[in-house]
Amino acid sequence: MKKFALVLILSFAHFLMGQTSAQVKFASVDYEKVLKQMPEYAQAQQSLSELKAKYDQEATRGEEEFQNKFSEFLQGQKDFPENILVKRQAELQTLMESGIKFRQEAQQLLSKAEADLIAGIKEKLNEAIRTVGLEGGFAFVINTDKDACPFINPMLGENVTNRVMKQLGIEVPAPAEANAQ
Repeated sequence: MKKFALVLILSFAHFLMGQTSAQVKFASVDYEKVLKQMPEYAQAQQSLSELKAKYDQEATRGEEEFQNKFSEFLQGQKDFPENILVKRQAELQTLMESGIKFRQEAQQLLSKAEADLIAGIKEKLNEAIRTVGLEGGFAFVINTDKDACPFINPMLGENVTNRVMKQLGIEVPAPAEANAQ
């Protein structure tokens, strides 16, 4: 789907270039790189890590409870009357199923929490990209993540990753040539 959208955008740009004498300017950005440099992203990852630790702790507690009951069951099974044996087996089955269900629910809740936390951060990043795009007079800004666009001719398009980072107040590393001098 991303590649289709990219082809559509590039086709539209080519069409515009053929229809007008003015050249359409476009830019590219390494979205994921900027996202991961944002302080809010680090905070979101920390919050998710803490939440995951709480879910893991609770799951571990449930597993330990199951193991203790299972151990008790194994020790006493030969002495239990049939109806107690069946009751204890049902308890173990219920504990096991509830542990599995908890793990599944925790994973869903973690995924939702991540989506909720990242949504606001992406909104801020998208606004910065929009601002840089408007200030630079670009017709569009292409996201170059995940090899969506493996080649962009630097003579026809501009990489605005560093400009977006500056817009967000993120320190931009100096170019390699400047460090060598």
